[in-house]
Amino acid sequence: MNMGRVCSACFISWTFFVYISSSFATTIEPSEFTTFNNIMDNGTEWMTDFSDIESKFSFRTSEEPEDDLCYIVPGQPETIKECNFNPDNKTFVVIHGWTVTGMFESWVPKLVTALYEREPTANVIVVDWLSRAQQHYPTSAAYTKLVGRDVAKFVNWLQAEIDYPWEKLHLLGYSLGAHVAGIAGLLTKHKVNRITGMDPAGPSFEYADAQSTLSPDDALFVDVLHTNTRGSPDRSIGIQRPVGHIDIYPNGGTFQPGCDLQNTVLMVATTGLRNMDQIVKCSHERSIHLFIDSLVNQEQESFAYRCSSKDSFNKGMCLSCRKNRCNKVGYRVNKIRTRRSSKMYMKTRDMMPYKVFHYQVKVHFFGKTQLSYTDQPMKISLYGIHGEKENIPYIMPALNTNTTVSFLLTTDADIGELLMVKLLWEKDTLISWPWWNPDTFHIRKLRIKSGETQSIIIFSAKEGEFSYLSRGGEAVVFVKDKEAQSSRKNQRLHKLKMHGSSFKQSTE
Repeated sequence: MNMGRVCSACFISWTFFVYISSSFATTIEPSEFTTFNNIMDNGTEWMTDFSDIESKFSFRTSEEPEDDLCYIVPGQPETIKECNFNPDNKTFVVIHGWTVTGMFESWVPKLVTALYEREPTANVIVVDWLSRAQQHYPTSAAYTKLVGRDVAKFVNWLQAEIDYPWEKLHLLGYSLGAHVAGIAGLLTKHKVNRITGMDPAGPSFEYADAQSTLSPDDALFVDVLHTNTRGSPDRSIGIQRPVGHIDIYPNGGTFQPGCDLQNTVLMVATTGLRNMDQIVKCSHERSIHLFIDSLVNQEQESFAYRCSSKDSFNKGMCLSCRKNRCNKVGYRVNKIRTRRSSKMYMKTRDMMPYKVFHYQVKVHFFGKTQLSYTDQPMKISLYGIHGEKENIPYIMPALNTNTTVSFLLTTDADIGELLMVKLLWEKDTLISWPWWNPDTFHIRKLRIKSGETQSIIIFSAKEGEFSYLSRGGEAVVFVKDKEAQSSRKNQRLHKLKMHGSSFKQSTE
């Protein structure tokens, strides 16, 4: 690897990060912002005044997803036909966020392509507000209200001009664009069907009111992916609080796999400085790629689970699908509207397809002597009817005699119904004393629940009543208990729910 290029990438990304951070510390609003404050009080006359619209509405095609070949212009109905807009099919309105370069980012054509791959006859419109999005961050953040007004005018005009069904409109906004979508939904004459917020921006919005941000009131259904919420509130790149009907926090929402400094710097070193912003934005932009994944990998749909906290989820305690406690992620999400936002969690891989399989492992540790450890390295191997996944690493936070431990385990492969489990307790130091008489726990059974199938299987020691787990010793083996039956009834009910009336196939 060329260290000069790596150092250059690090320096530029550091400068980029400092620029963003310094932007957050100021509060600047454009003078035009005052014109927005009176909109709610001035009737509906503003809806038909298109003279002040600065945003452009590019009709993208599947053949040329990167190019702005045709614009639909509010007030000019002939442009609807010129762009070959199909009034009988769905319409996706894609809204970008803040930009340093003043150009569309590479994810835009990728999302356009994925939307057409999933819905070949749909209309895909990209909102171009680059001139306002490339300002000092607080200025661009304040501009979201004016851009939201532009989008609302466009949607209202298009609907009125061709009597377009509101239920066919789906707005998708990234970062600042998510708040633009929310404001647009607030100002339209009728609620649009759906808004998807992809890691809505945090700075300037964490403590803002519902009229200034994306909120559940902005569409019939609002779903949100939170992928970069690391840091204190209002200073994390993505908003931390829930702002939709369903708010999903992949990998806890703070940081995404594969976005560590080593991986992103390596990418910059191999692909060029044009991708240097990924050092800062990798986790932020992952929200978009998770949605793209849901469009193109239909056979590998990811699931998220409602949970009270990230810690409870990491203990595997929230893998229930009863009473809508689990849901599909992305395009085919089940549209459940509740009074309070549902916070949901999931784990993912570090690359597409992002789907993993979630398991809750529950085990009771017996012992003749009182033992107490923290942060112990374990390796778990799972063997199923379709395959196996060996040596999955896990750090046991606490390991004590006569206690029950529950933890979350994931695999990136579908190994089918589990048949056997192995558990290995590694040495946590080069020299573990006493090596001639290692500490040992007695384990009678394991209980494993699958989030994806909802099955619960009890595993017993392969030989004898107990298996003996020793620090630095051999792996202990557990096999499916012949007497304890798995909850096949729950599994059948889950499949019925996934494919029956509760989980509709339609995304209307």
